[in-house]
Amino acid sequence: MKSLSPSSVIDLKLAAASYPALKSTHHRLGPARFLIQCASRYDSNSISSTAQSPGNVGRSRHDWQSACAILASKVVSQEQDTEKSGGTGNNGQSAVNGHPVLDLVPVGNPISAAAQLLPKPLSISDLSPAPMHGSSLRVAYQGVPGAYSEAAAGKAYPNCEAIPCDQFEVAFQAVELWIADRAVLPVENSLGGSIHRNYDLLLRHRLHIVGEVQLPVHHCLLALPGVRRDYLTRVISHPQALSQCEHTLTKMGLAVAREAVDDTAGAAEYIAANNLRDTAAIASARAAELYGLNILADGIQDDTGNVTRFVMLAREPIIPRTDRPFKTSIVFAHDKGTSVLFKVLSAFAFRNISLTKIESRPHRNRPIRLVDDANVGTAKHFEYMFYVDFEASLAEARAQNALAEVQEFTSFLRVLGSYPMDMTPWTPSNRED
Repeated sequence: MKSLSPSSVIDLKLAAASYPALKSTHHRLGPARFLIQCASRYDSNSISSTAQSPGNVGRSRHDWQSACAILASKVVSQEQDTEKSGGTGNNGQSAVNGHPVLDLVPVGNPISAAAQLLPKPLSISDLSPAPMHGSSLRVAYQGVPGAYSEAAAGKAYPNCEAIPCDQFEVAFQAVELWIADRAVLPVENSLGGSIHRNYDLLLRHRLHIVGEVQLPVHHCLLALPGVRRDYLTRVISHPQALSQCEHTLTKMGLAVAREAVDDTAGAAEYIAANNLRDTAAIASARAAELYGLNILADGIQDDTGNVTRFVMLAREPIIPRTDRPFKTSIVFAHDKGTSVLFKVLSAFAFRNISLTKIESRPHRNRPIRLVDDANVGTAKHFEYMFYVDFEASLAEARAQNALAEVQEFTSFLRVLGSYPMDMTPWTPSNRED
């Protein structure tokens, strides 16, 4: 609301002085009530300049001054009527602190209609309670529906909205751009080893590990209805799925070509979409259900203890605790050879902190290190980044002291996350072909 300028107030007093009702009263007008009513009428931009309805205020200075004077006379007349009626106005409204409740704007006035177009303020009833942990979350994963990553997302966050992504990079960016709340991505498999692509992306992006989930992998050989093993000329799946079933496929007598695709469920979708009757896919039983394929062989993984470890990523880290087992993931680099690596590992060994993983990846910014030697020339050494997982929470003093010592020997150190360990029981599948 805009306040009146000094010149407008003077003109308002001169206009009000010409009315006997203002001269004869001995009651002081409430300036706050008077200015609010006039300013709200004059400052309204929703009144059409061509409106001719009674009660409309014109845009000229003269019309505005006249309207304010008329409003002032109504204030005085209602106050005088209040004194005579013992605290009630002309319309029988009760007074508050000696001042009557005025109704200067009729209900059917065009100003009321214009005011209805303004945005309504939020009230407490408009706000819903915050969702519980894992509910109503949007979780990104790489692959298509039916992928093992989708099952891992459902295990990590039950009742979540799973969002498929065609690449690991897209899943990272979906969280960074607030399209998803979490991302669930694989980092290692008990048979195939580490998923190096995701370790590189963990360093490239600024997301935090907030949890882990381990999922038993149960592979099936899928084909279109009516297709038998004798008809097959090739098997397609993710490279790790193909390697995890290599010996079993050989024992089955399938002398067929193996071709790699982006993911297991994507292989099943590709066969169904293209009606390929000479091709089978290695994927989950859920993928067979989703894409209308038959299961030719169940449980074809070479090892029944086939487990994939997934990590949950978020924009913000969680607060470490000591009430349950925690795991911490870090990445570091050093410039002084393998002796420094020994010192780094000793910082954990001296404090009885168990390492669950150590992974080396080439240093992208400095792939090689040159060492000058006057006798034999220049030696070249590869430079690495080291990823380490250890069983301790950053809320523990021993973990804090270990990292403080590690920082003294490294040129780069970053904590990827401190998060609860997955302690859910797991029983390997005994199903065989």
